[in-house]
Amino acid sequence: MGLIKLGVVAVDCPDARGLANFYAQVLDWQVTGGDDEWIEIAGPTGRTLAFQQVPEADYRPPQWPGQEMPQQFHLDFDVRRADIDEAERKVLALGAKRVQGDAEGRDWRVYLDPAGHPFCLCLK
Repeated sequence: MGLIKLGVVAVDCPDARGLANFYAQVLDWQVTGGDDEWIEIAGPTGRTLAFQQVPEADYRPPQWPGQEMPQQFHLDFDVRRADIDEAERKVLALGAKRVQGDAEGRDWRVYLDPAGHPFCLCLK
């Protein structure tokens, strides 16, 4: 193991609890703790994501695909090709918005989470 290892990825958002619940349901993970300012979710292998509350008045969501308000980061989730439509129905039902399909030979679909962060369902 190296000297430095990745701990947690934290996502700024105006509703930390709401976005934590969104991703916990997308990934079938558990909300593991936090308070009104910081909520964490964890998967079965111990990976964690954190969601940090920022004042709604100060929050500037990314504007995908433009760069005026760049995406800054995005999350990729692997999905078996046979399960992509089911996965899409799930994320849309949870509040995601589809912004790009997998036409033209792409191996991914792009969505925005409820706070406007882009994420992809990638065909594996």
